[in-house]
Amino acid sequence: MTSEPYLSAHLHRAIAEDPRTAEAGVRATVRGDHVLLSGDVACEQRRADLEAVVHEVAPDLHVVDDVRVVSVAEPEGSEELR
Repeated sequence: MTSEPYLSAHLHRAIAEDPRTAEAGVRATVRGDHVLLSGDVACEQRRADLEAVVHEVAPDLHVVDDVRVVSVAEPEGSEELR
């Protein structure tokens, strides 16, 4: 049986290295037969890709998705500094 910290590190590495995700800032925390994904991504597709990568690496784990989609668009207008 693989230890939870080892499996968490393995999933984090897979998420960071897979070209579909390439997310170094997303955490994967394994507890029993569940993995909690947390962090921020730029779009829904990236969020779905994270789950796909986890299912490929650890198909027996249930994914709890706490990943937030945040806007990475350029701000509108200008900021007034005083």
